[in-house]
Amino acid sequence: MAEQMRAAGASVPGGTDGGAPSQGGVAKWLAIYTLGRLAIAAVLIGLLWVLGLPGTPGFLFGVLLAMPVSYLALGRVREQLTGALVARNERKERLRAELRGTAADDA
Repeated sequence: MAEQMRAAGASVPGGTDGGAPSQGGVAKWLAIYTLGRLAIAAVLIGLLWVLGLPGTPGFLFGVLLAMPVSYLALGRVREQLTGALVARNERKERLRAELRGTAADDA
């Protein structure tokens, strides 16, 4: 099937023809976003514990504060992740349309 796609001029995801892996961008940005959220939560929890808010209340308050801080601090990463998800969805729809034998605009 990959040979047929190459013959038709289509890029094969993950192939040797230079096509990008189908989930490479999504996985990278998802990992960056997830690690960023975890790092922000860890820093806030540690800061609250150092400031004297003990144990479980410090943990819960740190996790609660991490939500808006992550939203503000990771805006660009979230936009990149959304763009990668949209691009992956468009590639999948285009491939489905090719496999059905219809134009992508008709779907």
